[in-house]
Amino acid sequence: MSEKQTPLGALVMAGAGQTDAEAITDRIFMVKDISNAYLVTTKDGDLLVNTGFIGNGERNKTLFAPHRTGPLTRIILTQSHADHYGALPEQREDGTQVIAGAGFTETAEYFDKLAPFLGRRSGKLWASMTRRNGPPPVPPKIVPDIEVTDVEAFEQGGRKFEVHKTPGGETLCAVFVWLPEERTIFTGNLFGPVWRAMPNLVTIRGDRPRLVRAYLKSLDAVRALEPQLVVTGHGEPVRGAAKIRADLDAMRAAVTHIERETIAGMNAGKTVHQLMREITLPTDGQIGEFHGKASWVVRAIWEENAGWFHYADGTTGLYGVPRSTVDADLAELAGPSALVARAKAHVAAGQPLEALHLVDIALSAEPADADALRVKKAALERLAATSAGSNLSETMWLKAEIADADARLTSEPAAG
Repeated sequence: MSEKQTPLGALVMAGAGQTDAEAITDRIFMVKDISNAYLVTTKDGDLLVNTGFIGNGERNKTLFAPHRTGPLTRIILTQSHADHYGALPEQREDGTQVIAGAGFTETAEYFDKLAPFLGRRSGKLWASMTRRNGPPPVPPKIVPDIEVTDVEAFEQGGRKFEVHKTPGGETLCAVFVWLPEERTIFTGNLFGPVWRAMPNLVTIRGDRPRLVRAYLKSLDAVRALEPQLVVTGHGEPVRGAAKIRADLDAMRAAVTHIERETIAGMNAGKTVHQLMREITLPTDGQIGEFHGKASWVVRAIWEENAGWFHYADGTTGLYGVPRSTVDADLAELAGPSALVARAKAHVAAGQPLEALHLVDIALSAEPADADALRVKKAALERLAATSAGSNLSETMWLKAEIADADARLTSEPAAG
């Protein structure tokens, strides 16, 4: 299993070896980074939409340099994820105005406040993707000159620009940039990192969640503008009003279907896990699941409406003593070897998730049990094969878990 198998993984690594900025139009240029940076030239100086990742500022500045036409008057940041703004300090010039969405500073403070927690989680998922060792790099402190609460319109060098605050972007401070006369829109990761794909309303890495209605409202705002060119946070631009409209309609229909079915299932008394298994998109309504997944959107909508307490968990869900606290008791009563044998049978029967439940109980009693670790690895590999590397977060999680099982098999004394 490799991150290169995932469409999102390929996008994240697309800038490797780039030697020149790519022309999208005669006045818009793209540098591919973990998230792309865009140069827009005018008769009265240039502007950037996003800057690329931490540590890549000089590289991105060099790639844009042959296309520059004047001073850098503005940098517009579509969201407060560091892959979109981390390279700003090296590219900002004297007099450059930084524009972001309302809440940018607050959201950056959120990431800073939870840096150790989020860093551990991101490290497990993305360390191999970003080719880094040790803790994640520290994002620069950026204080925007303007935080847009609704629409910030301006003209530069004869070109009109509008910065629109969106309620449902990938971060809560997200904006998109609209060039009305050219019918061109920079959406950042408003629709996620891959176009025509399922949103990731609540990431497994951790982030403040998006609400489904806010996402749909943002989608409708873009659709109403009828753009002819969409420039996203990753990958190639999307061209043609008809294609763009059809893709937006497909995304809207998919998310609306999941919301409708989730609410219906909740009202029918079904549990969140039942609905995660049961709700799928119609055959003719499929969209990509490269970052978000339909089942994850189901869970996000459930918890958006029902909150953190799941009645199916019973009384113990009200207290800080999870079921895992009695795993060692269960292992002692059943015997770790019996649990591992049953888990192995589940793997053979194509039930890797049931196997993982059992083997994790066994490992709570015997963390170095080699048989249990081998069964766990086999179950994870079965899940990886089933997913076929289509969803990057899922792929990277499974990859990290398999690597952990391998490391424990290699380094810890074997029991059993």
